[in-house]
Amino acid sequence: MSLLDTLLRCVAVVVVFLTFPLIIGQTEHKVMAHMQGRLGPMYAGGFHGWAQLVADGVKFAQKEDVVPLDADRRVFQLAPAVALLPYMLVLLVIPVGPEGFVGQAVDAGLIFVLAVMGIGVLGSLMAGWASANKFSLLGGLRTAAQLMSYELPMLLAAASVAMAAGTLSLPGILGAFHWWWVPWQLIGAFVFFTAGLAELQRPPFDMPVADSEIIFGAYTEYTGLRFAFFLLSEYAGILVISALTAVLFLGGWHGPMPESLGWLWTLLKTFALAFVVIWLRVTYPRLREDQLMRFAWTCLIPLALLQLAITGVVKVAIS
Repeated sequence: MSLLDTLLRCVAVVVVFLTFPLIIGQTEHKVMAHMQGRLGPMYAGGFHGWAQLVADGVKFAQKEDVVPLDADRRVFQLAPAVALLPYMLVLLVIPVGPEGFVGQAVDAGLIFVLAVMGIGVLGSLMAGWASANKFSLLGGLRTAAQLMSYELPMLLAAASVAMAAGTLSLPGILGAFHWWWVPWQLIGAFVFFTAGLAELQRPPFDMPVADSEIIFGAYTEYTGLRFAFFLLSEYAGILVISALTAVLFLGGWHGPMPESLGWLWTLLKTFALAFVVIWLRVTYPRLREDQLMRFAWTCLIPLALLQLAITGVVKVAIS
């Protein structure tokens, strides 16, 4: 791969990272406006509130950048970047289509993805600890407990796909994909997608940022663009989890379209799953902390182990 080709791929990943999460954010405004009768997002800019995202960006840019007097300034300022950067790195290795439609092919891409996504929790911990705010610290600790609990079922579900494909490479997993995998790996898909929602602290798993109890969790003291970066990391996370679910469990670019348009099929699956994420936010109430932990340890983990057992039996039977 030439230097120019590498540079173009990196630029393409950055463009996707800076645009697609914003599209998901705009979509969330509109979907919630229709499902919950929220009229506010339907006015900005005229027709269907097309300028709502622009209005939000201007609002965040105009707000004062405040750092609490007792905060650890360096850690406080670094936390938004630590929360945001892992998702850009993950997008770099997700295959969008056949024949090299990936930013950077990695032999052990699945391990790389899961390892990098685990770094995101440090951003919340840094924000909570550095803010010199008890509510922020409580939110950071809740985030750490939740993410550590839901990492395990996510890893087990991903391991089932790797076992079925016989490779840790994301393009390799897609290369080994067969449509009968969809019902076979359905339990793993449910576990992976649900654990991903909990990793993103999305409703109904948003206890760490429960605004009715701890204001906004680890991000309470953040204002302006720094707070916007945390929101951007959330929407980037929706994009990444949806894309990974589509690649690992729904065949990625495999579909009725010609292979040359496989990237479009991947995007359709990704945005369909992103819509489900928004739909769940509108539909379900927040879980209590004990319910949230119990769901991970008594439901998702046994289901992930069951999926691993099924995969092992099927692999032995067909080998």
